[in-house]
Amino acid sequence: MSRNFLIIDPSEGIETLKALASKVRVDILKLLADQGPQNVNAIAGALDLPQSSVSAHVQMLEEAGLIRTETQRAKKGNQKVCHTLFDEIMVMFKKDPATKGSNTVDVAMPLGLYTSCEVSAPCGLCAPEGIIGLLDVPDTFLDPRRMSAGLLWFTRGFVEYQFPNNVRLMEGEIEQVEFSLELSSEAPGTESNWPSDITFLVNNVEIGTWTSPGDFGDQRGIYTPSWWKLKGSQYGMLKSVSINAEGTFVDGVKISPVALKDVDLPAHRSVRFKIEVRENARHPGGVNIFGRGFGNYDQDIVMRMTAAGRPQA
Repeated sequence: MSRNFLIIDPSEGIETLKALASKVRVDILKLLADQGPQNVNAIAGALDLPQSSVSAHVQMLEEAGLIRTETQRAKKGNQKVCHTLFDEIMVMFKKDPATKGSNTVDVAMPLGLYTSCEVSAPCGLCAPEGIIGLLDVPDTFLDPRRMSAGLLWFTRGFVEYQFPNNVRLMEGEIEQVEFSLELSSEAPGTESNWPSDITFLVNNVEIGTWTSPGDFGDQRGIYTPSWWKLKGSQYGMLKSVSINAEGTFVDGVKISPVALKDVDLPAHRSVRFKIEVRENARHPGGVNIFGRGFGNYDQDIVMRMTAAGRPQA
């Protein structure tokens, strides 16, 4: 099951917050989330409101980017059908990663702060303090406690992260975007020889695939908590996935010709980074992603943007 999430920074999303500052509009969003697409008449009937009032609220939600509408033919004329765009909306402040003029900007994304996901079992989430929700139940990936996750795994599917697009913070043309994260395959138990093709996408453009050699459990990860069973995945490999004018590279080795121009950063308000294991992969061996409190590196998923020009002192 695929779910979509929206993260709102109050300093940037005032109009969206205004659209949410109404019980009626929130009720409309709840109705669409629970019942699926509805026309304006159906919404008015369900909420016992005048059609004219619902139409005005729907227009505000659409302008805020919270729903989309489409016109369909009805028995008498046309009808406007409303679709919700997000299953969950989160409000949080993002720290300004750098001041304008920086040559390099880093953004660390907590492992559990994915904005979209679709996974299949075996799968699960762990925080440094314990297991989150139920193991091998994909709906656990919607648990609000996922924000504290330090380890997640799944057999097929994806998680996608939405990073702020910091192009405007930087002087000079963007030369490279790099993602740094700790990964391994996901085997039953652990198995050092268990290849898995892990595909990366940026702004929904496939940039390349890296094959993880295995799922490592021969020794406890440096930061993996003592309660986590030794037979479980313990650590991964720290990989650098970078895109520049020449193509896409993993640890400096070119894996595809997809270049920065192909992901068209200036056209997007955010940088969406997807980690996926496909059903039709040659080696569909699942994935473990390690964050803070697990593995050997104790880091979040880090995006680094580097611009041309003289580095700042």
